[in-house]
This record gives sequence, structure tokens and C-alpha cells, in this order.
Amino acid sequence: MMAGMMGAAAAEPYPGTRDGQVVLHDFRLVSGEVMPTLTIGYTTLGEARRDSRGRIANAVLLLHGTTGTAKNWFLPGLAKQLYGPGQPLDASRYFLVIPDGIGLGRSSKPSDGLRAKFPHYGYRDMVNANYRLLTEGLHVDHLRAVIGTSMGGMQTWLFAEQYPDFMDGAVAIASSPTPVSGRNMMWRQLMIDSIRNAPDWQGGNYSAPPESFLRTWPLFAVMTDSATHLQTLAPTREQAIAHDRMLSEAAHLLDANDVLYRFEASADYHPEVELGKIRTQFLAINFADDLLNPVELQALPRAMPQVAHGTYQILSPKPSFGHQNLGQGAAWGPVAADFLATLPERP
Repeated sequence: MMAGMMGAAAAEPYPGTRDGQVVLHDFRLVSGEVMPTLTIGYTTLGEARRDSRGRIANAVLLLHGTTGTAKNWFLPGLAKQLYGPGQPLDASRYFLVIPDGIGLGRSSKPSDGLRAKFPHYGYRDMVNANYRLLTEGLHVDHLRAVIGTSMGGMQTWLFAEQYPDFMDGAVAIASSPTPVSGRNMMWRQLMIDSIRNAPDWQGGNYSAPPESFLRTWPLFAVMTDSATHLQTLAPTREQAIAHDRMLSEAAHLLDANDVLYRFEASADYHPEVELGKIRTQFLAINFADDLLNPVELQALPRAMPQVAHGTYQILSPKPSFGHQNLGQGAAWGPVAADFLATLPERP
């Protein structure tokens, strides 16, 4: 349940965006630990529109995946399909707020200096940080919608539970409201162990990324891309080996501690026990060939009867990129747009 690592580097500046940071003071983690300061970086697109009472009425929160940042929302597959006139998230209509989650990008993260002494955070902490970013930093007291992909989709489920009256609607893309387990946890644990158990990790004080992490990283692509797309990229034995090595080499761009913390952050994710708290209109969108959210496990059919105003769709785009269909606005944007068009306005 994550967005692609390579994408953020390929994102281009988008006209009209504004970048900023908010420093949250005395941020209390679910664990009870308190961070004296927590910085959350963010990008906005569009203009805030206020209602007759002076409240911002058109804000939409966009949440990215495990290895991404706000930049992922400006990859060509999304930016060219979502924000233009008449498109699903038309920037002339919506005020889009796109934070960097705790742990990467411009937000506070282990690689800022604390390394393995950085406080261990979970998805619920990330949701709480975004709520404070909105309310304290940007003075947004209500959202038109929360829309998240992958880890951002998982956080969308939690946001709708923790702050059930804060939004008119929620769209969770490429995610499931179930704890990370089975095959999904097994491959994640391989990634975690490739860092935490590596002798050259040195308790987080490494001078170069652990070799076992670099070699294991291509598993990310195996799990998040589609078989057909990978076959197109590497149609021969030699090309597959070369592609594997290229992915390993690209992992040098990542900080292993940041990745480790992000993978471990999902340990507190178990929204299925509180689905009944969701009162907003809720749409879940998954993809038929997503290995991280396999349709055969029937997670959405089991969950949605517990969500008062919930519905879901399983999409089969062509061509398909597996879990990474989340980065193709043409695949899910029209469905999300139809949903947004039906949302009642807050009183």
C-alpha cells in the first residue's frame, strides 16, 4: 500500500503551487512520547474559497504513499489528468492541500539528524499531524474531501474514523481497511530485516546504505507493479537482471532509516474495528491486479456493510500497472469525480 519511490524524482514543478512548512509544538504521539517540535512540509494548489460565514469550503486533502512525498501528486500520470479545467480535482474549483507525511520530504524525519533515535511514529500519528496542519497551520476547519493513495488511502480510513465530521467525503485508493498481514506483511518484513538486521546498518549510524537493503529493494517493484508492465520493461533474462540492478542502484537515493521507519509505521493500522465510526460519504477504489490488496481476500466486500455511507469499486484499467495504477489519474479520476459531484454540502 504505497506509492512508487522513483516517481517523486520525476515530478516537475506545477504552475500555481505554493510550498510551506508548519511547526507543530508539543506533538504527542499515540505512544505517549512528546515531540517538542514536529515540522510538516506541504504544498497547496488552487485558492481557498470561503462560505458566507467566512469558513474555507473547498479544501481537499491529498495523501501520498509510503515512499512518496507531496511531489508524487505531480507526476505526469496524475498532474496531467487531475488538476486542469473540468478535470476531477480542477484547481480552479478546489483548494488542494498536499502534505509530506512524517518521516520523508520536508517533514521531520530520522535522516534530519536523530537517525534511529527519532521517535517511532505510526499511521495514527501521521493522521493527527495532518489534522493539526490543517486546523492550526492553514486554519481549515472542514474538508470537502480527503483523498489518499496507498498508505495515504490507509490513512484516509483512519482520518474518517478519528475525525468523522471533519469532511464531506473520503476516497481511499489502493488500500484495504485491514491490518497488514499475510503476503503483504511477509514482504514488508523482508524489507525491514534487510535494514534492521544488516551488520552495516550499525544501529542506524551507517555511512552508506546497508548492502542488504540495496539488494532487497527491487522487491518493491515486484510487489507494486503489474506482471505485464514488468514484462514490457524486461522482456528477456538479461534485461530483467539489468532492471533489477538498476533498481538496486537507484535505492542509493533513499535514506534507509527513513524507509525503515515508514515500513514499521503500519504496525498500528487496524481500522476494521472502528469502521462504524465513519459517518462521511466514503468511496474505496482498488485495482483487480493489485498484489498488496488482493481482491480474492474480499476485504472491501466484508468491510463496506459496516460503513454507513460506504461504497467501493474494483477497477481493471488497460494497460495496468498493478498497485501503481494509483499513479494513473485517468484510471480512477473519473470515478472519484462522480463521487465528489454527489457529496452534500455541509450545513
